[in-house]
Amino acid sequence: MATRTRLSQGRCQPCSPPPLPPPLLVPPSFVSAAPLTGMAAKRGTKTSMKNMEKELLCPVCQEMYKQPLVLPCTHNVCQACAREVLGQQGYIGHGGDPSSEPTSPASTPSTRSPRLSRRTLPKPDRLDRLLKSGFGTYPGRKRGALHPQVIMFPCPACQGDVELGERGLAGLFRNLTLERVVERYRQSVSVGGAILCQLCKPPPLEATKGCTECRATFCNECFKLFHPWGTQKAQHEPTLPTLSFRPKGLMCPDHKEEVTHYCKTCQRLVCQLCRVRRTHSGHKITPVLSAYQALKDKLTKSLTYILGNQDTVQTQICELEEAVRHTEVSGQQAKEEVSQLVRGLGAVLEEKRASLLQAIEECQQERLARLSAQIQEHRSLLDGSGLVGYAQEVLKETDQPCFVQAAKQLHNRIARATEALQTFRPAASSSFRHCQLDVGREMKLLTELNFLRAPEAPVIDTQRTFAYDQIFLCWRLPPHSPPAWHYTVEFRRTDVPAQPGPARWQRREEVRGTSALLENPDTGSVYVLRVRGCNKAGYGEYSEDVHLHTPPAPVLHFFLDGRWGASRERLAISKDQRAVRSVPGLPLLLAADRLLTGCHLSVDVVLGDVAVTQGRSYWACAVDPASYLVKVGVGLESKLQESFQGAPDVISPRYDPDSGHDSGAEDATVEASPPFAFLTIGMGKILLGSGASSNTGLTGRDGPTAGCTVPLPPRLGICLDYERGRVSFLDAVSFRGLLECPLDCSGPVCPAFCFIGGGAVQLQEPVGTKPERKVTIGGFAKLD
Repeated sequence: MATRTRLSQGRCQPCSPPPLPPPLLVPPSFVSAAPLTGMAAKRGTKTSMKNMEKELLCPVCQEMYKQPLVLPCTHNVCQACAREVLGQQGYIGHGGDPSSEPTSPASTPSTRSPRLSRRTLPKPDRLDRLLKSGFGTYPGRKRGALHPQVIMFPCPACQGDVELGERGLAGLFRNLTLERVVERYRQSVSVGGAILCQLCKPPPLEATKGCTECRATFCNECFKLFHPWGTQKAQHEPTLPTLSFRPKGLMCPDHKEEVTHYCKTCQRLVCQLCRVRRTHSGHKITPVLSAYQALKDKLTKSLTYILGNQDTVQTQICELEEAVRHTEVSGQQAKEEVSQLVRGLGAVLEEKRASLLQAIEECQQERLARLSAQIQEHRSLLDGSGLVGYAQEVLKETDQPCFVQAAKQLHNRIARATEALQTFRPAASSSFRHCQLDVGREMKLLTELNFLRAPEAPVIDTQRTFAYDQIFLCWRLPPHSPPAWHYTVEFRRTDVPAQPGPARWQRREEVRGTSALLENPDTGSVYVLRVRGCNKAGYGEYSEDVHLHTPPAPVLHFFLDGRWGASRERLAISKDQRAVRSVPGLPLLLAADRLLTGCHLSVDVVLGDVAVTQGRSYWACAVDPASYLVKVGVGLESKLQESFQGAPDVISPRYDPDSGHDSGAEDATVEASPPFAFLTIGMGKILLGSGASSNTGLTGRDGPTAGCTVPLPPRLGICLDYERGRVSFLDAVSFRGLLECPLDCSGPVCPAFCFIGGGAVQLQEPVGTKPERKVTIGGFAKLD
């Protein structure tokens, strides 16, 4: 203390440092120190800060965090608690301090001297560096494969095992921000808790300064003593007194260097050495300033939104409190109902028990009476009994007529007694096996007695669910799901502009069965649908959402009419006139026999019985993948009849039934629109002609190129835009565009189907009921 006295008396000497400004005796408030809590400072009361205390409690020790570590699951835990948990799990030697820091001057007597405090800290173990860098490896030995133990930490917050790697706690970052928040919170809620100097002799003075480098708190005199003027320690910046000292910045646990970047792929802070390691090659790494700004903006926006919707939060709290009260009332009612039902079961069982016991009692009394009578009868046969004595006295009678008169009745009784004696058998059984109960089924029912369960989430049958003129939705319940009394179908459009608030669903309530029909959907739209079941237990979970595309235009309903260009011997139309099959038979075989000497091939055409004269129309059909050659498309009614009415057989094998106006075979130099537009299909493929690039437009950047083939979809869709004079061919399942080509729409346009060889076409059935309509084809009127 002599040195201390001389320094105290020599404050005006030239070598002494200028006096420091007096420190603040009252630390700044917690809310003013944190930038993100400035809005909370306006509300600032000790009550609001007290409510935040639960956010600062360690989930293990339930106390304020002390040197918290950030686990890979983003939860925090005290370093000492983490060591203790790992020790309980059986991990020894993996609880090292991730941020090794110098010891405070007050911890050991040897560091009380300023001269000793100038000594530099020892560097990390060189051997450890060599091992980490792979020094000493040799062929056949994997680097770091000696101890490949992976440490698992049971996180108390998320109740899951978190992988810490091989280094354990030494590979974790210390949450310095959380430490500062805890310290500011302690200072804001503490009452008269002064921090004392760690270097004074008892009684210590109140600390006025703190030093992060020395990790100690000082009064003014002790701070000058341990930071003499002209030494390296004089460069230490004083801070406010504190009980917890932290490094100035985050240091990399692996390389003990300051972190400067953030790896978005690993979601981890890295230093310059980590950045060049192989483990982060190809990862998206950004400067820590960018990550700081991005996260700060996100957090600020979220916090601003929450603070700006305090009324909404309060309203939801009121709803939750009302739900709590309703839950308590409903729970009590449910308990009373269950108790009443169980008491009812008990009353029924008690009544049944009384009736069964009464039946057993009656049976028992009847048997006892019969056995008692049999006992009395046998006792009368004993020597000296009444019957035997009476018979002996009767035998003494010498008057023959009198004996005969008296012995007749007695003989009958003796005979019956003798027979009973010879064939002895109890008059009643002593067993009550017929009164045993079989309660196996009842016990099983009582054991399985449980609460009603709502239906499980239905499974939508995507194979049977489709959209055409209307939307047909089909579903089923899982195998072990409770039954559903009825279902609720919900649907909405997804291609409409989003409105604020939750998505609004349209509902169909109390749908019976496992299918539903949604009428009048909007064309060219995308609908999302879901289903849930309901029974006495309430509504179940929703099914997975199913998205359906509706046709791009109103659906055209028509039937097939094979009167133009069709041979009845080769073409078979179904009774409902919605399917047609080409059966070439002998003529095609004869044509194949004359193929090399000049032959003719049969071309059969089937038209629709409806002609389109305006607007947009859409229809779909399915082509048999085994068809030899089928053309699906549209054409002018007059041109189709002119081409196919006179001669169904074509004399040249190179003749094309659409007169060169195929959607893929039109010359680019021809400006007039063709009267026909067909899509060529054969052997499960769709042919896109060489002229597709000039005369057709693909709807989509990734569509097929011209002069190639694409697989045949399950259904083909044809969309006719009469005003524009365009025909589009689509995949009717995904509504992906295949081809688009021009068409002459100067007159009525009919759907048409051409067959060369065997093939089959099936029109898609309309979902809704077909209305009665009247059409005219070629001067013939037909009423559907």
